[in-house]
Amino acid sequence: MKNQESICSLKGIGDKTAKLFEKLGIHTIEELIHDYPRAYQAYDPPVSIGELEESQIQAVAGILQKDASVRRFQRIQVITVSLKDQTGSVQLTWYNMPFLRNTLQSGTYHIFYGKVTRKNNRLTMEQPEIYTRETYAQVAESMQPVYGQTKGLSNKTISKAVAQALDLRDMERDYLPAELRRKYELAEYNFAIEHIHFPANRQELLFARKRLVFDEFFLFLTGVRKLKEKREDMHSHWVMKLAPEVKKLKDHLPYHLTDAQEKVLNEVEWDLGSGLVMNRLIQGDVGSGKTIIAVLALLHAAYNGFQGALMVPTEVLAKQHYESMLELFEAHGIDKVPVLVTGSMTAREKRLAYEKIRNHEADIIVGTHALIQEKVQYDKLALVITDEQHRFGVGQREMLGNKGEEPHVLVMSATPIPRTLAIILYGDLDISVIDQLPSNRLPIKNCVVDTGYREKAYAFIRKQVEQGRQAYVICPMVEASEMIEAENVLDYSARLKEALPGICVEYLHGKMKGKEKNQIMERFAAGEIQVLVSTTVIEVGVNVPNATVMMIENAERFGLAQLHQLRGRVGRGKYQSYCIMVNCGDQDGTQKRLDILNRSNDGFYIASEDLKLRGPGDIFGVRQSGDLEFKIADIFTDANLLKTVSEEVNRLLDEDPELEMEEHRDLKEKMDRYLSQSYEKLNL
Repeated sequence: MKNQESICSLKGIGDKTAKLFEKLGIHTIEELIHDYPRAYQAYDPPVSIGELEESQIQAVAGILQKDASVRRFQRIQVITVSLKDQTGSVQLTWYNMPFLRNTLQSGTYHIFYGKVTRKNNRLTMEQPEIYTRETYAQVAESMQPVYGQTKGLSNKTISKAVAQALDLRDMERDYLPAELRRKYELAEYNFAIEHIHFPANRQELLFARKRLVFDEFFLFLTGVRKLKEKREDMHSHWVMKLAPEVKKLKDHLPYHLTDAQEKVLNEVEWDLGSGLVMNRLIQGDVGSGKTIIAVLALLHAAYNGFQGALMVPTEVLAKQHYESMLELFEAHGIDKVPVLVTGSMTAREKRLAYEKIRNHEADIIVGTHALIQEKVQYDKLALVITDEQHRFGVGQREMLGNKGEEPHVLVMSATPIPRTLAIILYGDLDISVIDQLPSNRLPIKNCVVDTGYREKAYAFIRKQVEQGRQAYVICPMVEASEMIEAENVLDYSARLKEALPGICVEYLHGKMKGKEKNQIMERFAAGEIQVLVSTTVIEVGVNVPNATVMMIENAERFGLAQLHQLRGRVGRGKYQSYCIMVNCGDQDGTQKRLDILNRSNDGFYIASEDLKLRGPGDIFGVRQSGDLEFKIADIFTDANLLKTVSEEVNRLLDEDPELEMEEHRDLKEKMDRYLSQSYEKLNL
């Protein structure tokens, strides 16, 4: 099958370029085809020079009055040309492209397309694309795809490769039943794949996208339903009595549980003693106190003579949970032994930990996905808790579950999803909600500002650092991109070091090696790093009560749910905390959206308001839901479609549970393939 061939089979892609594609997780033609654009560039008609706007990507046209000039500065050749009309002038500049002197000659007409900036009080375009009337007409009014890139791999290269792949691919039989396609006016599958990359206009893009979103939800929810059927009313080997030691600890905590925490704890305790296997999701805002519920549940298991495991997404978080448990148990005379298991432990440390787990010397096991490795053998694993559940696929959860005989499962999420959507998305789980914050928590002070506020923000961060506090600065991108205008971690941290001399500024991003990331996070947690510039990789990962400032650049590029998650990294200690959201966009509605965050720190309110604001087809922005890793669908933007698909999946599977009917044969094939490929990634 052509779709499974390496991308090296495409013209112009050798080993070197293939390695760059691998950084984006693309190895085959199929993976390339399913690497959808993250945005689209519109080629509007050229404007007069007087209509050019700073920081915008625009087209301008005219006849050159003079030949291009070529000057050399050290090793760089700079080509410049001035374009004038009745409304003004603009300077056009290119670097190390001497061949352009033959193109840019006096008396020739060109259209220039690029980003407008102001340098030395003069309008400038650097490295603009050059078109003739004819070549611009070919792209005019079209929607050109913009892909996620990596250094050395341009958007142009990716776009050309995708166009080739679409020409070469094997077409796929449309697996959705014809009646469904007719009922919801869905595009044919192969058409949708082609036009999501190269739509002729916005309508075509929306038509293609609707089909692919429908598919993604359809396959996902069918998977959820299958899982639910498998788990329903399963009898438990691990029936637990309420342990008086746990009640005693709860009563002697240095704080009172909120009413919401008490309610959820009662639900968990009832599940553990019911005789049926628990499959419960605890949804609770950042800082609502989910962890103490997990610790009390683990102690119930331990005092009933069983083992419990807590799996978290990062090593730093695992260490933090382990150390705070040791501290808590010691302070209250609890004789149960927790053990830590992470990937970076030495071979000797791992061997000792495995031994303790196997011999049941360890009652509570805390760790990362290292907990599910083959070498880890449990004695009586009765309870499995995963924190920040969206970082673990169902496959990983099940691997941990398979270590015991159908243990109880508790999953925790800080992502506030409106209950109506949560019931659909987590259809295999009972849902508990902690919708109250502890009374001793100081609410975070928020402000939404424009780019002119940066200097004041830096001065504020300096002041907080001088008081012994720490700060996060979030950028949407790792490195600069030729097509996407947004702040990036590498350039920004260099600028910040200049702006904040004498302050330790470091950066963190997802492309760094695991070991490097852990070191940076540990140094930040220890207070050695005062300002951390990061991508959203810190959304989950470490608890730093000393961090009091969260500054988010290009806040307009993040979904509200994600912004709220990021904000939740501060405000975890006794100090007043602040969130500064820098709005770098000028789109209508952006300010309105960000004001929701400004008004409230309640994640569930934010999620619901966001849902009201974003209409169907509102897709030109950023994904809202960083929690459920859909390729193209978004649970907020596409909430109405999600509900529709959920109804259709239930109707179809009630009618034909095993998809045995003739008209469902292609769908069954697709479903089987999807489950075998995506089972581990299914975020349930």
